Amino acid sequence: MNASTSTDALERQLREGVRGGDDPATAIAALANRAAADGLLDVAYATVDTPVGSVLAATTRRGLVRVAYPRESMDEVLTELAREVSPRVLESPSELDPVRRELEEYFEQRRREFDLAIDWRLSQGFRRRALESLTGIPYGGTITYKELAGRAGSPRAHRAAGSACGSNPIPIVVPCHRVVRVGGELGGYGGGPEVKEFLLELEGAIRKE
Repeated sequence: MNASTSTDALERQLREGVRGGDDPATAIAALANRAAADGLLDVAYATVDTPVGSVLAATTRRGLVRVAYPRESMDEVLTELAREVSPRVLESPSELDPVRRELEEYFEQRRREFDLAIDWRLSQGFRRRALESLTGIPYGGTITYKELAGRAGSPRAHRAAGSACGSNPIPIVVPCHRVVRVGGELGGYGGGPEVKEFLLELEGAIRKE
């Protein structure tokens, strides 16, 4: 079965589920389960409530591929996933249960490291090397953008390191919030400076005055 055929099958299942007259949430859950069983679900997504807002998380067979803060448009994120990963994208909260559980444990300060598999396909080249290097920063620790550039193999590319952090498709789990400016200034953050400050305070990297 090629991609076009399987996508058509998924769309047909969706139409049939809607026509069935079931409760929408029940119909969508049943569709997601059937699509997964038939090998038609390439990207599963769900929203996850956190202390920093409702984030969208998406996973593939390889692992977690996207985490988006509320300030990002959900439609744009889903369009990106359909374009860059696969058009077979479907809301499936049960597929995201492990992600939801680990995020809850993290925000409750019961988890210091994530055990989730990561799908890195949305990052390439230096950007990917920089983001992969972030996973080596320990909970409660910070490094500078210059240090991150060095870890990624290009010591002078601190601006590119900052750009990689700013476009990190998997924040929180891939901890770009642990990268700060020389001198200790927090620097920018995709989720907003207040979210970066919150995460660093949560981990004990900084303290409120």
